[in-house]
Amino acid sequence: MSLIERSFRERIVLVGVAIPPVGVDEAEAGMDELSRLVDTAGADEAARVLQRRDQPDPATYVGKGKAAELHQLSEEVDADTVVFDNELTPAQQRNLERILGRTAIDRTAVILDIFAQNAHTQEGKSQVELALLRYRLPRLRGKGKGLSQQAGGIGTRGPGETQLEVDRRRLVRRMTKLEAELRQLERTRRTQRRARQRSRQRAVSLVGYTNSGKSTLLNRLTDAGVLVEDRLFATLDPRTRRLDLPGGEAVVCSDTVGFVRKLPHELVEAFHSTLEVVSESDLLVHVVDLSAPDAESQIDAVRRVLADIGAASVPELLAFNKIDRPGTDPSRALTAHPGSVAISALTGEGVDGLLVAISDRLRALDPVVEMAVPYERGDVVAAVHREGEVLVESHEETGTRLRARLEPATLARLRPFVVAGRDAGGSDGSEDGS
Repeated sequence: MSLIERSFRERIVLVGVAIPPVGVDEAEAGMDELSRLVDTAGADEAARVLQRRDQPDPATYVGKGKAAELHQLSEEVDADTVVFDNELTPAQQRNLERILGRTAIDRTAVILDIFAQNAHTQEGKSQVELALLRYRLPRLRGKGKGLSQQAGGIGTRGPGETQLEVDRRRLVRRMTKLEAELRQLERTRRTQRRARQRSRQRAVSLVGYTNSGKSTLLNRLTDAGVLVEDRLFATLDPRTRRLDLPGGEAVVCSDTVGFVRKLPHELVEAFHSTLEVVSESDLLVHVVDLSAPDAESQIDAVRRVLADIGAASVPELLAFNKIDRPGTDPSRALTAHPGSVAISALTGEGVDGLLVAISDRLRALDPVVEMAVPYERGDVVAAVHREGEVLVESHEETGTRLRARLEPATLARLRPFVVAGRDAGGSDGSEDGS
């Protein structure tokens, strides 16, 4: 970045508060991430302050004395804005701005700003705008009776409708319009998903902390051509591509928005339809940046978001990425998380093993059934061997007896030959109901 560009970047004071059970180390990690968020948003960290408190101050979060110290520090470093790592209430934000003499915002506002910069599709823009409006609505500020609208007639005299009420109604109208647009887009997306479900095609979603390498991995697996940048939230709009697995089967693979700690509730709500692709997947490939100093806490943060969007029960495959980085050793992570894999999405190392692991995990989800096939239907036996996994095969007087693992599409086609087992929906497929 040139010096001219840097001269227009805002100067920011970062503020964090460690309140039990959050310790100082965890709060410091949050501050480091906030610094990266601020940099991604287009500003520079001028100073940072970390405070320990037993509980937040109701009026200013940090206390009046600390707020006065922040005002002095902001003057010394010529800061434009003070950003808090903790979520501020509208009242706390107003009180702080009055004391600080400059803008005071929280982590949520920074993330929303980044999303607003990076949304490119119509759906992404609408989702981000809706999240911004939900965040701003309780933070609208009145400007006194000087901007009130006077109405005439009996029963309408007085200060009339304030500008605050006009602004609030305008925001609510816009939010209603955006919600209607997103509902229509959600219906279209669900129609597309139903079409894929009818074709019995399996769905795999790449999830993970922001900047963990999901887009790079999607490009490596499918030649998707998705934008890849070494910064937070470079990719917001989901991409879905066909992925061919080693066994010859094809699945749809989707890249999703990255997660962070304290992901704003407004964003989770606004991106609900987009994130549904995660909760409706057959398998989640959880991409982890092995080179990150707090990789384990990032795993926990992603799993908390997955629980929030109703995807905690979807099977998960951990893929520890960036093993090409100097000093990374995946052995400890692989030992701590049995069944995980280590890869480099950038160089391709370990990706073949990841594809095998995906194929094995999906195959393990297929139901195991008992089949009785008459000898004259050798084509059915051949189809089971070709499209499924035969576990046991025996030849009886009336035909061939098979115990096999079949994917839903094959099972639906060959169901007349199933005599026992469990289908994809979990109901018993035996003839006698046992």
